[in-house]
Amino acid sequence: MVETIKLANGVEMPQLGFGVFQMDDLDECRRAVSQAIQVGYRLFDTAATYGNEAAVGQAIRESGIPRDQFFITSKMWISDYQGAAPEKAIDHSLSALGLDYIDLYLIHMPYGDVFNAWRAMEKAYQAGKLRAIGISNFSPDQTTNLMLFNQVKPQVNQLEVNPWNQQRENVTFNQSQGIQPEAWAPFAEGKDQIFTNQTLQTIAQAHQKTTGQVILRWLMQRKIVTIPKSVHRKRMQENFDIFDFSLSYDEMQMIGQLDRHKSQFFDPHDPAAMKAIVQGGRPGANQ
Repeated sequence: MVETIKLANGVEMPQLGFGVFQMDDLDECRRAVSQAIQVGYRLFDTAATYGNEAAVGQAIRESGIPRDQFFITSKMWISDYQGAAPEKAIDHSLSALGLDYIDLYLIHMPYGDVFNAWRAMEKAYQAGKLRAIGISNFSPDQTTNLMLFNQVKPQVNQLEVNPWNQQRENVTFNQSQGIQPEAWAPFAEGKDQIFTNQTLQTIAQAHQKTTGQVILRWLMQRKIVTIPKSVHRKRMQENFDIFDFSLSYDEMQMIGQLDRHKSQFFDPHDPAAMKAIVQGGRPGANQ
């Protein structure tokens, strides 16, 4: 049974979900989501820029499971932040998903006219099109700026969080503000042999679990929502089977020592990275 976390507005969010970034083959995406539903996942994370909202929505409708049993997240891309575009982007995502409402809708990147995008999201939230609204890749100062000049506080901030990039200060800041942290790229996409890291393997062996399961459990115990991705059912099941063990304080500290304090993909607050993302489209990571 997936544990849930209550957002600041009272909405219940599963703490473990399923991401679909880079599932560009829509048939493969639909099949993967369908298999994940069979395994037991109910939180699914997509985005306008992924181009697969329709496949996610189709799998949900075909499951035969009531809509209110799912928690669906999508995101608005930078190109839709200006003028009347945000309202159209929200409606486009609803239409592509084939849903009457989206459980969580995020500003995908902290660039451009985020205030205009946020105020359109506030209106859609108040109208019931969006059950919760949030942000992604925002630093504490950017989050504070958004909160100070708008009515609705973000309910979620989706960040790159994994053993190589643990984001302690940002995670702690969000939790202190009642904003739920959510981890993308929890496995750092396997970079730097994360699955064969000796520390993680030692902990995994002690619990008769995989290193991936240990990483996800570490995130659970930090009260961080996470959305691992896989197109393989065996791995989907492994990622889901993390609620029958706990890491000790010492084990949590051991993993804490692995922090490199550096993104494994791109630094969203680096000017060069910002320029590349704005000019080149979606970033090349599990986001």
